[in-house]
Amino acid sequence: MKVIVCGAGQVGFNIAHYLAGESNDVTVIDQRPDLIRKITDTLDVQAILGHASHPSVLEQAGAGDADMIIAVTHADEVNMVACQVAHSLFNVPTKIARIRSQTYLQPMWAALFNREHLPIDVIISPEIEVARAITRRLGVPGAIDVIPMAGDKVRLIGVRCDQQTPLINTPLRQLTVLFPDLNIVIIGIVRDGRPIVPTAEDQMLDGDEVYFVVDTQHVPRALDAFGREGQEARKIVIFGGGNVGLFLAQQIEEEHPAASVKVIEADKERAEYVAKSLHRAVVLHGDVLDPEILTEAGVAHAEAVVSVTNDDETNILASLLAKRYGARRSMSLINKTTYSALMGPLGIDVVVSPRAITVSNILQHVRRGRIHAVHSLHEGFGELIEADALETSSLVGKPLREVKLPNGVLLGAVVRNGAVISPRGTTVIQAGDRVVLFAASEAVKKVEKMFSVRLEYF
Repeated sequence: MKVIVCGAGQVGFNIAHYLAGESNDVTVIDQRPDLIRKITDTLDVQAILGHASHPSVLEQAGAGDADMIIAVTHADEVNMVACQVAHSLFNVPTKIARIRSQTYLQPMWAALFNREHLPIDVIISPEIEVARAITRRLGVPGAIDVIPMAGDKVRLIGVRCDQQTPLINTPLRQLTVLFPDLNIVIIGIVRDGRPIVPTAEDQMLDGDEVYFVVDTQHVPRALDAFGREGQEARKIVIFGGGNVGLFLAQQIEEEHPAASVKVIEADKERAEYVAKSLHRAVVLHGDVLDPEILTEAGVAHAEAVVSVTNDDETNILASLLAKRYGARRSMSLINKTTYSALMGPLGIDVVVSPRAITVSNILQHVRRGRIHAVHSLHEGFGELIEADALETSSLVGKPLREVKLPNGVLLGAVVRNGAVISPRGTTVIQAGDRVVLFAASEAVKKVEKMFSVRLEYF
């Protein structure tokens, strides 16, 4: 597939990295020479210095025979015009744009993005997606990650094991014996920053991050099994009143009317704007690292603090201070991957990566075959994929113990007629079943072929 990526920032770089690693023909456009230099030095892609919406630059990038354009520059208007030019002049089939300003995304202006006006096939709004991801984590106590799949019939849950986790040092094959009626499959373990695709003989250890797929109805019982009991967070303090902080507070007000929310914002004008935009939340103007402001916000009694300022270091320090003051749980928005490995040892409970969330959103539109959703796990470890089983698929019609799955692929759940089936050796997948599986990075292409119409590759 030939793909043009407009923007070589963190999101653009990671998309190019993913796509180039799968032998796609990728060209990246950016105006900054330093970013173009970094791309050419580290990735096997073509890089062009120029303005991403200029027809001559897109022509130079090969828009005439491109399959897809992904516009993720820092300017919404450049992203929109790049898609318009790609459509009108070069007839590029698939156009994806990142749009941050909510002015464009109001429901009353929904007609703006259609083929007659601005022909953008997929709009991605990172701030809204990040706010939704945080809200999901707030609703599942003890989880470091929560991803709904198959219409929320199934969820991927991530938890961090410690000495109090009852299941540590237990071989995974014993889980079905210990919990015979619990629909749960462990699909990934991250140990000391190193991802592992587990086998039946592997054990969970203290400090591991464990990812499992579970029937949504069984989530509370699964968390109990991991020693993660608790109530949904009701007293929440949000550090930062930017777009993410505001969307998050609005979402909590809308979906959790019983929750008490306080927002701390350093900029006075922004704090006033946020206060006017919210109904019940209390907005404080001040520095999130100021002990007096933290005391005034009641951080000591907070069940969750969420640090979503524009600065990674501020988010980390504010979360650590909040935990020291007595906050039960801390979440930090972190853009730099170099900090991720430090978060667990430091005591920060949940790390939210805007870049990983945005890349996941884009990947599901890149993947081929009958694939409905894709979520990237742990910086290139692999992908959680939701797809429809076709009659021609090698998965269909025989017990799973007789199916030769590619290395690095684990089936997490099968959804049939609204019912969740936990896959066992005797399970027979039928045509039309919705399958949720994990594929390590090197196995993703094989999974795409499994869910495509032509399967003579197998």
